[in-house]
Amino acid sequence: MPCSQLQAIIPPILQERPDETQDACALPLKIATDAVSRLTKEEKMYQKELTSQQERVMKLEAELKNGSASEDGNAEFMVKQEQKAIEETKAVFGPLKTRIGEAVSRLEEQIASAEGDSNANADELTKAKEVLASTPKVDA
Repeated sequence: MPCSQLQAIIPPILQERPDETQDACALPLKIATDAVSRLTKEEKMYQKELTSQQERVMKLEAELKNGSASEDGNAEFMVKQEQKAIEETKAVFGPLKTRIGEAVSRLEEQIASAEGDSNANADELTKAKEVLASTPKVDA
């Protein structure tokens, strides 16, 4: 079908289904909102993992000092392995914070765009603002 015929058909279809027009307008906002939510959740999980690893190292070091370490003599090796895991986990935070900062910027742009759009989905806009408000500020 030629492009001119498609252009003649598309506007009446969209006029018949305004909810789909609104959904299409809300899609970039929803994607940006979900990205910020996912990345902040990921950061929280890495924080939990780091805390857990640090606790394991402290426990292993305490066992090593008390002499109650494992019978097979690999406590020192286990401490080194856990410390290596801690360093690897810490290395994740820099790039993750950068990605969160970028996602927050995109979300702010989408919110500004949606506020200027009369077809914007009010529920998605409210959710986006809530996610943005609950996201900790990233130190640049």
